[in-house]
Amino acid sequence: MFTAMEVLPNLFGGGGGDSISNILSILFYVVFIVFLFYGQRIQMYVMIREVEGSLHKLRYIKEEGRKITIETIKEIGKPQTDPSDRVDRYLEYFTIAPQSMDPAGIVYKLDHILDMRDTRLKDEVKIMAPASDEVQINNLENTLEAAMALNFIYKVVRHYYIQGKKTLSLYVIMQLQMILPLVMKEAEAYASALKAFADGQPIGDGAGPLVAAKLMHGYETRKVPKDCVVATVPIEGRTAFIIKAEGPGGNVGKPGDAVKAVIDENKGKISSVIMIDAGLKLEGETVGEVAEGIGAAIGGPGVDQFKIEEAVVKYQIPLNAVIVKEDIGDAVSPMRKEIADSADKVIERMKNVILERTKEGDKIIIVGVGNTIGIGQ
Repeated sequence: MFTAMEVLPNLFGGGGGDSISNILSILFYVVFIVFLFYGQRIQMYVMIREVEGSLHKLRYIKEEGRKITIETIKEIGKPQTDPSDRVDRYLEYFTIAPQSMDPAGIVYKLDHILDMRDTRLKDEVKIMAPASDEVQINNLENTLEAAMALNFIYKVVRHYYIQGKKTLSLYVIMQLQMILPLVMKEAEAYASALKAFADGQPIGDGAGPLVAAKLMHGYETRKVPKDCVVATVPIEGRTAFIIKAEGPGGNVGKPGDAVKAVIDENKGKISSVIMIDAGLKLEGETVGEVAEGIGAAIGGPGVDQFKIEEAVVKYQIPLNAVIVKEDIGDAVSPMRKEIADSADKVIERMKNVILERTKEGDKIIIVGVGNTIGIGQ
């Protein structure tokens, strides 16, 4: 008679060490076969779990944005009824771009649609927050815009997540998983922006208006179209027309119309237009670094850039630019010290451009482009 302890080792061809080696070999082949046939599906389920985690975080950020928006409207606007339903309607608001099949005149069509959108949103804010003044209306509009952006990001990520899960498409889930770090970074930036807008704090995008405000401080300002102000300031023996959006409410104005109006007022006798704006930095570059170049330094849908380029081309006016480098998170978050400190560097760089590119007695235009929330005249 043989005992079990004597029989088992012989089944595996030898001693205890060989038995373990054989078991491990069998396990290896089993795992190899499983991964050979089901590896892609396992990989997909791992990716789905990772996307699910980010989606839950996005939902939390979106809900927090909605909550902050409603609380801010209640605190500032003193509405008679709960604004939650109207805020939810606002978050689903959309704008349809004009038809571009025949591109002739599309800029002015887009300009008209953007004007209508701005008017409609401001009217909605006035209804939701009847006790708010003009500055607060602008700030609340910006707060709602940030909440809308968070809501849109969440819905798009959810859409592709559900599509990928329904179809079990590895490539849909893989693409979503690959861009998620950038999406999350943008969502977190908008969450920071929402708090800044709610509190009326200057943001990184206000670098241009901050420089303009420093230059025009103590000088009389007047309004120019649309939602912009201009001050006439002597700089290095030249007459400078300093333009910025009217603050301190959250406002970017329409620099294109303002520049065109000032050029027309002076019958085209402008020696240079210098634009100052926040510029997107590359990874590895320093926040607040100042650089100069040529062209219209302005973001957005392109309407104002088109108008400025059209005006300077008409009179052959040189168009110079000075930018403050920052990333998307810095641009929409409360202004960092490095960006605020860069204003003096921008002024020095701009004065060099003026001395090198213009003569004494010339007239120049300096435009501080960006959101002027928290920055007065």
